[in-house]
Amino acid sequence: MKRRKAGGGYEGWLKYSLIEDAGMREAYAEKCSRLAVVGDSPVMASARRELKLALSGLLGIVPEESELPDRGPLLVAGVPDRSQLFEPLAAAGDLSGLGEEGYVIESSSDGRVYLAGLTDRAVLYAVFGFIRLLQNGEDLEEIRIRETPANGLRMLNHWDNLDGSVERGYAGKSLFFNNGEITDDLERIEDYARLLASCGINAAAINNVNVHKQETLLITDAYLPEVSRIAAIFRSCGIRLFLSVNYASPMEIGGLNTADPLNADVAAWWKSAVGNVYRHIPDFGGFLVKADSEFRPGPFTYGRNHADGANLLADALAPFGGLVVWRCFVYNCLQDWRDRSTDRARAAYDHFMPLDGDFRDNVLLQIKNGPMDFQVREPVSPLLGGMKRTNQLLELQITQEYTGQQRHLCYLVPQWKEVIEFDTRARGEGSLVARVVDGSLFGRRLGGMAAVANVGDAPNWTGHLLAQANLYGYARLAWNPGLSSEEIAREWVRMTFGRDWEAERVILQMLLDSYNIYEAYTAPLGVGWMVNPDHHYGPNVDGYEYAKWGTYHYADRDGIGVDRTVATGTGFAGQYHSPNSERYESRESCPDELLLFFHHVPYKHRLNSGKTVIQHIYDSRFEGAERAAELLTLWESIGERIDEELYGQVRQRLLHQREHACEWRDILNTYFYRKSGIADEHGRMIY
Repeated sequence: MKRRKAGGGYEGWLKYSLIEDAGMREAYAEKCSRLAVVGDSPVMASARRELKLALSGLLGIVPEESELPDRGPLLVAGVPDRSQLFEPLAAAGDLSGLGEEGYVIESSSDGRVYLAGLTDRAVLYAVFGFIRLLQNGEDLEEIRIRETPANGLRMLNHWDNLDGSVERGYAGKSLFFNNGEITDDLERIEDYARLLASCGINAAAINNVNVHKQETLLITDAYLPEVSRIAAIFRSCGIRLFLSVNYASPMEIGGLNTADPLNADVAAWWKSAVGNVYRHIPDFGGFLVKADSEFRPGPFTYGRNHADGANLLADALAPFGGLVVWRCFVYNCLQDWRDRSTDRARAAYDHFMPLDGDFRDNVLLQIKNGPMDFQVREPVSPLLGGMKRTNQLLELQITQEYTGQQRHLCYLVPQWKEVIEFDTRARGEGSLVARVVDGSLFGRRLGGMAAVANVGDAPNWTGHLLAQANLYGYARLAWNPGLSSEEIAREWVRMTFGRDWEAERVILQMLLDSYNIYEAYTAPLGVGWMVNPDHHYGPNVDGYEYAKWGTYHYADRDGIGVDRTVATGTGFAGQYHSPNSERYESRESCPDELLLFFHHVPYKHRLNSGKTVIQHIYDSRFEGAERAAELLTLWESIGERIDEELYGQVRQRLLHQREHACEWRDILNTYFYRKSGIADEHGRMIY
C-alpha cells in the first residue's frame, strides 16, 4: 500500500519506522516472514495491506504470502472457520464469546501467530492489535491475548459543514467537505479511516449537529452518491457512517407544512427518505440529532416531547438496523441573567428523566459528561445513572473548545477517566459510569461512547501534534475503559516517536501533568465559562456573566459560586443518588475542585486543603503559569531526540502556551483581587 504526505505528523501513530533494536527486529521477522490472510472482502483487504505495510516499515521485510498448511513460522489472520490453518487455534479453546468485534492473538509452539476473530472487522482489530504489540516492543513468545470491546458503539461526531468550515475546529478545514461539495481527496479519508480503525472506532457522523440549509440535503440524491463513497471507505475499515439531520427536514426539503412527529405525512416522508439513504449506503449507521437546543428545531414546536421526536426517526430506521443518536444537550438558551431560579445544570435531567423507558430500543441518548458544556471541571451529569430504562452514550469532547483549542497542551484522558470511574450509586456501590454507558448496569442492549472529533486538514491532523494523543486516547478508552491514562499515553508515545526511553519519559510527564496544569491557571474550583464569548478562547472572567446562556459564577465583593443545594439553592445537588447528593449538598464534604459549582462561599472560606478560596485562586494561577513554562523547558530538553520538524511544531505551541498562561494568571488574579480587596499572602505581583 502506497503512503503519501509522509512527515510532519501525518502518519500519526501508524508511522511504522524501522525498529532500531536489531535483536528484537530479527526475532519479530522470524515470526512474520510468512503471511497468510484468509479472505478477500474489503475489510480483509484492508487487513492484508496494513500488515504488509507495517511489516515492511517496522521490520524491513516483505513477507512471503502462503496458505500452505505446512509447519513452521507463519502469521495467520482470518476467521477460523474459513481455513484449516486455524485448526490448532480452534482446538485450543472456545472462541464463541468473542462476539462480532472481539479477537484473539495467540502464538503456538511451532512458531505460528494467529490473529483471529469471528468477523472480518474483528480480524482487522486483531491485525492492528498485533501491530501495536510490535510498535511497543512486546514479547511474542507464548502470547495469548483475548480482547472484546467494552462498548458496542465507539463513535466520533464531526462538526463539519459543507462549506469546509468546522464548528469548534482547531486543526484546519473539513476532511469531508469543501466549497459546498464532498471532497475529492479520498486518499486522506482512507488514511483517516485507518487511524480510526487502528484503535477501534466503529462509527462516525461526518457533519455538524447544527444542520444548516445546505447540509439538510445530505440525505437526498443531491449528495448521497458522493457520501456513499466515503461510506465505502469507512466500511473497508469497519466503520459505519452516520449523518446529522435537521429535524425540520420534512418542511425544509420535503414540501410539508409541519414536522410534527405524530403527523402521518411526516412519518411517511421520513420512511421514504430513510429508504433512499439505504439504497445508497446499505450499512448506513443512522441519524445523529440535535433538537430543541440552541435554536435548532424539534418536537417542542408541536407540543410533543423528545421521545415522540426520537421514536419517529427510530421507526423509520428500524427495518434497516439503523440507530437514532439523540443528544440531551437541551436547555433554556435565552435565560435572563437576573433570574437565579433557573439553573442550566438541571436542564438535561429535568427534560429527559420523566421520559425514561419511553424511547424505542434503537434510540440512544447522547449525554454530555457534565451537566453544562465540556468545561474544564464539572461534576458528572446526574442523568448518567439516573435513567435506567433507556440506552445511553457518554458524550465527550476531544476538540479542545474550552481546554486550550489545541494551542495549549491538555491531555484529556485523565479527565475522562474521572468521569467513567465516577460511582453513580444508581444500584449501590460500584455503579460506575463505565457500566452505565456500556449497558451492563441496567441490562441494556445498546450503549457506548461518542466524542466530538478534533481533526481537520492540518498536515498533522490535529494542529497541535500532541493533541493526537487525545484522539488516540479517546478511542482506546472507548474500547477498554480499564486502561490507565499512563498506559494509553505510553502506547501513543512509542507508536508516534519510537522507542527512545528518555524522550518517552519526558513526553509522558508532559502529557500526564498537562490537564491539571491547564486547570490550575484557568478554572478555579469548578467555575467555568471565564472565556471570551463566541470563540471561547482566552480569559474574560465576566464574558458570560450577563449573557443569555445560563453560565454564571456570581462573583461579588463577598464571595463567589453558584448555590445549587436543595436547602437554599437551585436543587441541582438533589438530582444525584445518595450519598453523592449529600456529599455535594454540604460545603464541608463537597470536593474542593467542585466547591464553587455547588456553593456560593465567602472568599475567606477555608477549603479542605486548608487554604482560603481567594488564596487558592492566587496560588493556583501562579503555580499553573510556572508549570506551563516548565512544559516548554521539558520539551526543549529532548530537542535532539525528536524529528526536527515535529520538534519545531510543538515548540511553537508551547511558547504560546507559556505566554498565554501568564495572561490567564494576571487577568484572573487581578479580577479577584479587585473584587475581594484581599491581598495575596505571599506578596506576589497582582496588577
